[in-house]
Amino acid sequence: MFLSEEKISHLSHLILNQLKREKGCVFQGDEVQVLREIKKVFSGELKLDEDLDRRVRAKLESYSRRIIEGSSEWNVLYQKTFEEELKKRKRG
Repeated sequence: MFLSEEKISHLSHLILNQLKREKGCVFQGDEVQVLREIKKVFSGELKLDEDLDRRVRAKLESYSRRIIEGSSEWNVLYQKTFEEELKKRKRG
């Protein structure tokens, strides 16, 4: 999933506001630092997804038989391959 900086900022503020409402939630540092860290996590996860997406698409394109993007077969293979690549990343 690809998100704009504005959407990342908006979601980060929503998370921060929800955390502030939680009982027992104590921030280490000020809210600006916490907000920066939330945005950093979002950005890191999005970069991982983008990298995995590129890898999966390259793998699907390398098949000897062309699979049409958007077809049910392509969608199933994409999801399966994405999950496999994600598992490899988490192990490594």
